[in-house]
Amino acid sequence: MSETSAQAAAAVADAAGQAAAGTWRRGAGVAGAAIGVVAAGAAAGVAIERLTVGRGMRRKARLALDASGPYGTLRGTPGTARADDGTQLYYEVDEVEPEGGSTPRRRRLFGRRTPLPVTVVFSHGYCLTQDSWHFQRAALRGVVRCVHWDQRGHGRSARGVEQDPGAGGEGRPVTIDRLGRDLKAVIDAAAPDGPVVLVGHSMGGMTVMALADQYPELIRDRVVGVALVGTSPGNLGEVNYGLPAAGVNAIRRVLPGVLKAMGRRADLIEKGRRATADLFAGIVKRYSFATRDVDPAIARFAERMIEGTPIDVVADFYPAFQEHDKTAALARFAGLPTLVLAGEQDLVTPSEHSEVIAERLPDAEFVLVPDAGHLVMLEHPELVTDRLADLLTRAKEKARSAAV
Repeated sequence: MSETSAQAAAAVADAAGQAAAGTWRRGAGVAGAAIGVVAAGAAAGVAIERLTVGRGMRRKARLALDASGPYGTLRGTPGTARADDGTQLYYEVDEVEPEGGSTPRRRRLFGRRTPLPVTVVFSHGYCLTQDSWHFQRAALRGVVRCVHWDQRGHGRSARGVEQDPGAGGEGRPVTIDRLGRDLKAVIDAAAPDGPVVLVGHSMGGMTVMALADQYPELIRDRVVGVALVGTSPGNLGEVNYGLPAAGVNAIRRVLPGVLKAMGRRADLIEKGRRATADLFAGIVKRYSFATRDVDPAIARFAERMIEGTPIDVVADFYPAFQEHDKTAALARFAGLPTLVLAGEQDLVTPSEHSEVIAERLPDAEFVLVPDAGHLVMLEHPELVTDRLADLLTRAKEKARSAAV
């Protein structure tokens, strides 16, 4: 972040702090908005132009975008998987349509080649939902069998039983290994047989790595392709999110305790997040996208998903990223058709982390997308969709052998 941007961000934060100084409740709300987004990988930095646009106008714009935006509206056949701790995990299945779906769409994706007889399982990132794959889902819908699921505490899935004291849980933080077991439960329920392609973005990619670490036989016997998008095998504690090192280190020291305390006052914090929606929107845009002229409807779509994640769920998941290290598990994917794709300007899981994955998997296709941030599948949807279609094509022989 430049000195000017840092000063501007500080001015915005100072103004927000002064406005909220009246009571602890208001102050906690502003802190909750800022820190909750930091935990989601959107740490700081607000577009200056937001200071010059009236709050009423911004509110009307959000309502208009929410009413007209088609993103996140695709639905499939619903189902529920039960995790081994009893958590209900929601998923949807898009089946192949008769004769393989829309012919023009199939030809655009695969040319004269036949789509693979596989199930593609999509895993989303932290503070997102299955709808983050909207464009890829629209392209593959009816052409390839796809499963989209919501990670525990996200979207339509229940909060983890282990995490929820109200459900008799112990308030235990989520681990990446836990997410790998959740993914196994979804596969068992929604794709119990046949070849599978695993696709994961950010935390979803980490979930795929955890699955491979704990269930190597599943990878060996059934998985015929893997796509790891904007993710990391570990060392996330070294990411600075484009901020000065001293500031990031200070945040890391206090954030776990602050998040835990905020999770206990979730009702107040959620009110604060809503009250600071303008600040929140600027932060989300900065840490989700690199393209300056990203479609406002897409930016608002991302904002809606992130702001829809309860603060107690944000707190449940945050410790997992500091402990995450699945570098060794990458060896499970050796010999599989693999796509490693990252946004060149990703501030959340920097592209250097994808480079580490590609170095461990030298036969993987490594795609670095210029002018792309963390939500590359929303920012450059056609490119991501085309690379996934190519992965399915490259996995064809693997799928045939697995089906025998």
